[in-house]
Amino acid sequence: MIPAKDTLRYRHLVDSGYCVFENVLDREMLDGLSEATEHLLAMQSPEEMERYRYQGSNIQLSYQHPVFARLFAWPEALESLKALGFDEPKWWSAFLLSKPPHAPPLYWHQDWWAWDDPCSAGEIPPQVFLMYYLTDTSPENGCLRVIPGTHRKRIPLHDELPAAHTEETYRANADSPLFARHPDEVDLAAKAGDLVIGDARLLHAAHANQTDRRRSCLTLWYFPDYEGLSDAIKAFVSRKKPLAPPDWWEGSAGRIVEPLIPYYSGSEAPAVFNRNPGQCLKR
Repeated sequence: MIPAKDTLRYRHLVDSGYCVFENVLDREMLDGLSEATEHLLAMQSPEEMERYRYQGSNIQLSYQHPVFARLFAWPEALESLKALGFDEPKWWSAFLLSKPPHAPPLYWHQDWWAWDDPCSAGEIPPQVFLMYYLTDTSPENGCLRVIPGTHRKRIPLHDELPAAHTEETYRANADSPLFARHPDEVDLAAKAGDLVIGDARLLHAAHANQTDRRRSCLTLWYFPDYEGLSDAIKAFVSRKKPLAPPDWWEGSAGRIVEPLIPYYSGSEAPAVFNRNPGQCLKR
């Protein structure tokens, strides 16, 4: 078992499925991210906005701006993971999920994709999301909702949900169980600059944005204990590693991400992509 330095947060992550670190991004970084993301949001097509209306947006972040590289390798975030006992995490991907004013809620889902692998039933999260909000969040403007413990325990809601991020979820009606309130759900109202770390297996959703202001969230995906994963998962991950930074990047913007890129040189067949928890979750 990986030793944890911040025992309370570590236990909350493995028992409840999430934890929070306050004030991880400073004002300068928040302003830089706000400027870069507003530019990307302005380029969305009406078709994209309709398809991803429940997320608000679903823009993959890579090397559109050097500020994103700084975020992927943000020292305070890596220190937060280290405080949980994860000394050598690997970064995989990042997305801008931005709810415009009066946007609908996001559906219940879990994002883990390798449920056939034995690590899916373990204590250590095989994959985690790191969420940063660029504004303070609340139930009124679309804060995160989670159901603690559902990363390792099956509940009836699991059996009512289709695979995440499919046509069935994109086209779901408002009265679907995908959007229902749950008696055990918890609102995570984070401040701008806070860091929410969650297990990829955790059932989570988001409230509607009922305000006149945009609510933007940057979601980054990491493997906290990449070396502890099976070769099959490493083979899958390494095939989808990020592209190299473009030539026009200046200075060390691209190089700072390099140590976080997951690699695999073995011959194992890639893991099967499967978002159905199946029997890995205990009732």
